[in-house]
Amino acid sequence: MRLDELQPSPGSKHSKKRVGRGPGSGWGKTAGRGHKGQNSRAGGGTKPGFEGGQMPLTRRMPKRGFTNIFRKPWSIVNVRDLNRFAPDTVVDEEILSRAGLIKPQCKRIKLLGQGEVKVALIVKVQAVSAQARARVEAAGGRVEVL
Repeated sequence: MRLDELQPSPGSKHSKKRVGRGPGSGWGKTAGRGHKGQNSRAGGGTKPGFEGGQMPLTRRMPKRGFTNIFRKPWSIVNVRDLNRFAPDTVVDEEILSRAGLIKPQCKRIKLLGQGEVKVALIVKVQAVSAQARARVEAAGGRVEVL
């Protein structure tokens, strides 16, 4: 078989149904929409969540708490994730982003103490837990809070 011999399996490709193109097509006049009613009209139909006039579920549920629109998310990095770096590397936002440990849009990083670190590193982050600082320093590295 060659590339020019490739073709889809029989019956897997269908031509588009062209509705509203005259009575001979079988899909003329009402074009499969039926007679009258909300969905037969242009622009007809309902918005998502509409329940026919009944109070929608989203409005029946009680409100709880609030969302802080000024919230700035944190990226969490554990000390066990730092073992992939070579000794004496300066681990900062750019290095962590390239390694895929943090998302590029998340600018604030907190180092947590889950796991063990076996290499001495210089870690530059916005926040660090006491346990994480102790583990990095025990491995011979240091933590700088920006």
